Amino acid sequence: MPPAPDTADDDASPRLTWAEDGAPRSGRFGDVYFSADDGLAESRAVFLQGCGLPGAWAGRATFTVAELGFGTGLNILALLDLWRREEPENARLHVFTVEGFPLSRDEAARALAAWPELAGIAAVLLDRWPNCDPGVHRIDLPEFNAVIEVAVGEVVDALSAWTGRADAWFLDGFSPALNPGMWSEPVLDLIAVRSAPGSRLATFTVAGFVRRGLTQRGFQVDKRPGHGRKRERLEAVRRPTVAVIGAGIAGASVARALIAAGCIVTVVEADRPGAGGSGFPAALVTPRLDAGDVGIASFHAQALDRALTLYAVVPDAIVAEGVVQLHQTDRDAARFDKIAAQPWWSPGAMTVIDPAEATARLGEETGTGGLLMAGALAVAPAPILSAWLEGTRRVSGTVAAITPGESGGRSLTDPDGVVIAEVDSVVITAGWGAAALAPELDLRPVRGQASWVEGVTAPAVAWGGYAVPTTDGLLFGATHDRDDVETDVRLADTERNLQTLTARRPQLAAAAADRPIQARAAVRATTRDRLPVCGAVPGRPGLFVLTGLGSRGFCVAPLLGEHVAALITSTASPLAYDMAERLAPGRFAGRRP
Repeated sequence: MPPAPDTADDDASPRLTWAEDGAPRSGRFGDVYFSADDGLAESRAVFLQGCGLPGAWAGRATFTVAELGFGTGLNILALLDLWRREEPENARLHVFTVEGFPLSRDEAARALAAWPELAGIAAVLLDRWPNCDPGVHRIDLPEFNAVIEVAVGEVVDALSAWTGRADAWFLDGFSPALNPGMWSEPVLDLIAVRSAPGSRLATFTVAGFVRRGLTQRGFQVDKRPGHGRKRERLEAVRRPTVAVIGAGIAGASVARALIAAGCIVTVVEADRPGAGGSGFPAALVTPRLDAGDVGIASFHAQALDRALTLYAVVPDAIVAEGVVQLHQTDRDAARFDKIAAQPWWSPGAMTVIDPAEATARLGEETGTGGLLMAGALAVAPAPILSAWLEGTRRVSGTVAAITPGESGGRSLTDPDGVVIAEVDSVVITAGWGAAALAPELDLRPVRGQASWVEGVTAPAVAWGGYAVPTTDGLLFGATHDRDDVETDVRLADTERNLQTLTARRPQLAAAAADRPIQARAAVRATTRDRLPVCGAVPGRPGLFVLTGLGSRGFCVAPLLGEHVAALITSTASPLAYDMAERLAPGRFAGRRP
């Protein structure tokens, strides 16, 4: 077994003793190598079943098991026996096992002779049994499509030198009370670092400090019924670690979905939540209205429905329900008729209204009819961002580079090269800031300045411009200037916003002009096809993106955040496959950034 600082290892302590029933016992640690009742059954129950095998390797091309104490090799024999019977087609098993005090071949053979059913596999392993010299000894087992690496030496040294990542851990050192070095803080740190996302861990011990240590390192730990005389054992699953760059509605949506999926989330933001396009006092939650593209239209209907469900449970999020979309051109009347008749809208969700109905709803002569979107909303961004970022680890800083991590995963560094975070996966949700971190994306900047006043309110309406109620006033605008990346507030743009409001809502504009007008500008990211960019970035494993939302972020981000979380956790996505492909970053392959 891997060593610990112990006082039992001296000339007076026999290295190995044998009980009357033939079970081996360590003279150094005073503990048994396996249960005298049925060591093989215990290995299968505690370690194989505890790590969810064989189900955990189903469909995998490779599977890696790490073990802390090789001992007699019994756990690995049980593993090879199961792998031989249940291995995926053309798959390969890699085992990395650490042993501080290796047994000789003869000692192992005597111990394993207790299980004739494993005699064939044991003979193969014993024929290639490693010597006791310090270092890593490789055992090739082509007949099992497997390889075993036995690291002889200190456990911290062995794990520090290993470059692999385990899909399953067998923690089979001697009891923590007898061999505390096997269960030390540095060992637990290395277990976490050397674990693949979603890796499983099993051990016989239920010691409180072991449970706490694993929990603190991102494992979800559960007690399970023990085997034989042991009442309990532990099973644990490593929760994937994800860094989300950006804390606007895209980042908050991804963070919420990842936390719901059991991930540990770090949010990196250069300024503060909502510092970009999500930082206005109100936002419209409206779908893209498309009368011709069935896929896009149905996607936005699904996105709006999901957004309504999620915003409804956030206190103080919804400011107003229902948004009127006024005609902008003569063609809009026929287009709105088609949209209202689309089958994916629930009854009453989209209603065509004439000029009189529009005037009655808005309280001012409109001159045109429009479309009443009953399910559309005006929301307050701040409480949404606050609620959805809760439970994340927040880091203030600017990410300058995303590179492969030393132990797999991804490393985030700042402009000075200082590491901000080491995680399994990264999601870029930084709006226009994503262009610098993923230049292969076809992003274009659009500067928008919006204005607002307090003490004036009105129903939500859009027509090219918009007027949106806030919690204490009215937001209106906004300018739309392509390829402008400056965020300074411009008096001329405030005047433009007033003119836009005056053109369709002159009485409302006059009321707003009599009050102090506040303003801010932000840069949104858009794409050539006006669709979001959402998914895995090709050629950069562990890197995902959600950006290019334009002015529809508060409508589509909640659904797309769940899609990204599903990709990261390898679970079913709520997004249809064909739509996921239309939004995927790979659609820009071959284009010049």
